[in-house]
Amino acid sequence: MATNYLTDKVIVITGAAGGFGRLLCRDAVAGGAKVAALDIDADAIAALRDELTAEGLDVAGAFLGAPTDVTDLSAMTGSVGQAVARFGAVDVIINNAGTMPLAFLSDHAEAADAWSQCIDINIKGVLNGMIAVHDQMMKQGRGHIINLSSIYGNAPVVGAAVYGATKAAVNMMSESVRVETQGTIKVTIVKPTGVPGTGLGAGIINRNASIGIIGQNAAEHAKSSAALREGRASEVDLDPESVGYQALDPQHIADQILHAINQPWGVSIGDITIRAAGDRYIL
Repeated sequence: MATNYLTDKVIVITGAAGGFGRLLCRDAVAGGAKVAALDIDADAIAALRDELTAEGLDVAGAFLGAPTDVTDLSAMTGSVGQAVARFGAVDVIINNAGTMPLAFLSDHAEAADAWSQCIDINIKGVLNGMIAVHDQMMKQGRGHIINLSSIYGNAPVVGAAVYGATKAAVNMMSESVRVETQGTIKVTIVKPTGVPGTGLGAGIINRNASIGIIGQNAAEHAKSSAALREGRASEVDLDPESVGYQALDPQHIADQILHAINQPWGVSIGDITIRAAGDRYIL
């Protein structure tokens, strides 16, 4: 039987009460890890705690919920400090919190505030997470930083000037920190494609702004998206066993993030893109 490298690892997760974060908390605790769940929504953290308890997981011994604004460095360092005080270490941080306010520059009147928040959460939030764990990980002599990026960070496209720039910044910061701390802190960049079930799309300002990531596949994508929304999607689109699979379930992202953690300390999965094999994204 393969070794379970999740056992007893202390994992800090931001944006923990929704999307990938919620799944990561559940599966990490189920896998034997100790989890500090950080989220700005205190009620959602409480609901997550109740959910894990209902599933029979060791919430009392392996779960810490800490309402935290990732854009506030003192709040981040305080919550990481709580995790260290409770569990004795911090082995992994997953900087998962993020927003996606896609819009054209011409939408600035409606989008400016959301863009500012996106910069604060997607860039400053990730930086704050790395700062908050750095000294503790260096003191321990090992650690693992996992930063959620996106395929939008691969290249500039219309409709994603701000969001794409934040994810390109995540890529740059991640690689720079990897080189700076090499041999002590592992760094993994995770680049999901479109995942309908995460709720991230709720932040889109202008639905037409998604054209940049669809390109020449816009017409086909529009048809398949409408079919998904209306419950008319084909079995191929919904079947992860099919190479035509399009509606990537968030669980597949969570599984691969945990796979990156579930490695010997000397093995680092540095950069991973997770997509449905049949998606129509051009990046």
